[in-house]
Amino acid sequence: MTEISGLDLHLGAPGLSDHLGSLADADRRSAALQAAADADAPSSEEEEWRYSPIGDLDLSAWSPQLAAPSVDIAPAPDGSWAAVVDVVNGWVVAIDLDDGWASKGLVVETDDLIGRTITAPDAGQLDQLHMALAPAALRISVPAGMSVTDPVLVRSHHTGDGVASFAHSIASVGADGEIVIVERQTSAEGAVLAAPLLELDVASAGRLRWVTVQELGADAWQLGRLVSSAGDQSTLFTGIAAFGGAYARVRTDTTLDGRGSTGELVAVYYGDGEQIHDFRTFQHHKAGDTLSDLLFKGAADDEAGSIYTGLIEIHEEGAGSNAHQTNRNVKLSEDAWAWSVPNLEIHNNDVRCSHASTVSPVDVDQRFYLHARGVPPMEADRLIVAGFFDEVITRLPNDAVQADVRALIAEKLARRVGGDS
Repeated sequence: MTEISGLDLHLGAPGLSDHLGSLADADRRSAALQAAADADAPSSEEEEWRYSPIGDLDLSAWSPQLAAPSVDIAPAPDGSWAAVVDVVNGWVVAIDLDDGWASKGLVVETDDLIGRTITAPDAGQLDQLHMALAPAALRISVPAGMSVTDPVLVRSHHTGDGVASFAHSIASVGADGEIVIVERQTSAEGAVLAAPLLELDVASAGRLRWVTVQELGADAWQLGRLVSSAGDQSTLFTGIAAFGGAYARVRTDTTLDGRGSTGELVAVYYGDGEQIHDFRTFQHHKAGDTLSDLLFKGAADDEAGSIYTGLIEIHEEGAGSNAHQTNRNVKLSEDAWAWSVPNLEIHNNDVRCSHASTVSPVDVDQRFYLHARGVPPMEADRLIVAGFFDEVITRLPNDAVQADVRALIAEKLARRVGGDS
């Protein structure tokens, strides 16, 4: 028997051994399960989890999804998509790849050989659990020189009270290739635990843009990780729009290991009730003349809160690097809260770096300006907050996603206006 912080996983239990044995890397998966058993549970006493409610996570309350669920697939939304992929509780249940893009070399498939990244020395208990329990990964591959002008849509849905899911996605772009991938994360009513891992890799002069819109249910927990690398002269964009979940966390590791590579990281998040959004970012400049630009903006209402901790790391070989890190938060109520902790670690003096963070209420001068022109107080706050987020939203690479994110913010603000009017 393997005991994991209250979660008893029997290596010979019905379903688990079949799950491990049905996929490639079965030995590594079993080893990862044992490593998870030997590891310490995450704790808010650790710097990595400081300010978070991780101590409330009781793994014994969750059951991993050990078989592909049987579900009805909704029709694809309007639009021209290179592919539409449906993932339910971590399992890829449907792939609809456009024949034209398939004939040009775009690959959208499942891949059993997972776990390359999360076996790194800093892999913790949750990473090892992911390695052991994740189903076959979703793999999206763009060949060298190919520009995929239609986006790929990934619909990741979570359902079933008490279900834990471990979705794994991999996207790679060959030299001078290009693609935009849009992921929508949703969940049904009930408590779910989503622990996704996303791996992104861009070769020389490639361009990869991945945007995640997170609309999990009110009782969902998310413990996500994004790991990416960028080659010479490549461009990597990651965008997050987070609105759901009781506690939603994403750790992002962006490694610029190719000379002249660019990493752009943006996020917009809005919490109300008692929601907590938690972001931990690392911008690793391992090569010279690299550029990273991070802009995260969030709002918190009622008793909701947000956590941001970020590190810009310039390695010794990172001469000529240019790195920026900005986190701004607006509090919409007296009881809302936000922690923002940016950091720099520089091992080469020939660089330009900046970091900034703010936590403040709605700007009083902007509010006064609107009040003086007859705009009611709550409507004034709505306009100010919508404008506050627009700097991030306009950087999202897909017009339809921009419209959806604006609509989700408007829904949050409308509930606030309706509740206080």
